[in-house]
Amino acid sequence: MDVELSPKQKKVVDSILDWYKSKKTQYVTLGGYAGTGKTTLLGHLGNMLHREYKGISIAYCSFTGKASLVLKKKLEESKSLAPSDYIGTIHRLIYKAIVDEDDNIIGWEKIPVDSFEYDLIVVDEASMVSEDIWNDLLSFEKPILAVGDHGQLPPVEGKFNLMASPMLRLEEIYRQERGNPIIMVSELARKYGDIPVMEFSSTVRKFSKEDENLQEFLSEKLSGYDENMMVLVGYNHTRVKLNNGIRQFLEFDSPKPQIEDRVICLRNNAELGIFNGMLGTVQSIEKKNLADMLEYYDVDIQFDGEDNLFHGSMSAEQFGQRETMRNIGREIDLFDFGYALTVHKAQGSQAEKVILFEERFPKMDDDMWRRWLYTGVTRAVSELYIVGR
Repeated sequence: MDVELSPKQKKVVDSILDWYKSKKTQYVTLGGYAGTGKTTLLGHLGNMLHREYKGISIAYCSFTGKASLVLKKKLEESKSLAPSDYIGTIHRLIYKAIVDEDDNIIGWEKIPVDSFEYDLIVVDEASMVSEDIWNDLLSFEKPILAVGDHGQLPPVEGKFNLMASPMLRLEEIYRQERGNPIIMVSELARKYGDIPVMEFSSTVRKFSKEDENLQEFLSEKLSGYDENMMVLVGYNHTRVKLNNGIRQFLEFDSPKPQIEDRVICLRNNAELGIFNGMLGTVQSIEKKNLADMLEYYDVDIQFDGEDNLFHGSMSAEQFGQRETMRNIGREIDLFDFGYALTVHKAQGSQAEKVILFEERFPKMDDDMWRRWLYTGVTRAVSELYIVGR
């Protein structure tokens, strides 16, 4: 099902089609702000490619399982997915899971280049892709369209950023999004770094921190926390405080992680296919000790958007710490409670409901502040509540 594109979107689609036909370069990057219709464009592009190139197979992939599920839903709505297409994580596309006898993933290995069966790779949320993974994608020698939002914060780790200067850009708000209050707020954040205290709609509002009704409102929202909510902050000490408070609302009876706790990965472990920022829910947990008395947990985690359970070891000491511990060996993975997150850690994720606490670091310049605020706002799908500085 094709939709009517704007003149700018049509121009970008034509440029991508010309690039795919010529294959002059292996990849092209497309940056687009929230509300500019990136996914709409991808759906239209997929339909055109399938009509023009009979039998073409397209691999749509994202850094996280949750992001790929969001993309899948939108592409299915546009009826642009063919049976031969792939949609899922980058890791399941180009790496093969090594599983134990209980089907727990215990490692990953790159698939042979000659076994790759897709004609075009489309990478969504491309700013999340590390240089190592990007080089692995390039090694398959297939054309790659990398799509992301060049208004967001740069990646958490390293200087590699596919969206630093995208070759193609979408910067005009798509007409169907112009009345969306979250898009309106995101424009204020991106252009000015300043969102006024007001009610934009029944589900999008900014509070002053002095608002006499704020605490009651927050208590009501946070006591109903579920995996469809994201609480975002700037400072780690705020994150720790909120994690403790939300766990009390949810009636966890110990400061230590338990079954059903939400957790976030804090350090990449490419061999096990887990990466900084991945969110999941603890399914089983058992405390252990290494020979040097280092405490850790033997744990099963169901990561959002993933089919297989992750089975591994996570540090007991890391939970509740303000900073990621640097003295823990690579044999133990690092996690913390994942109820409240810093905006940096939330990159690449979205939630139906977002509560965002404005917290600006003293050394943050105006450009970085606008990117921070814009990134936080655009994590929200349908509800957004901002607590002012």
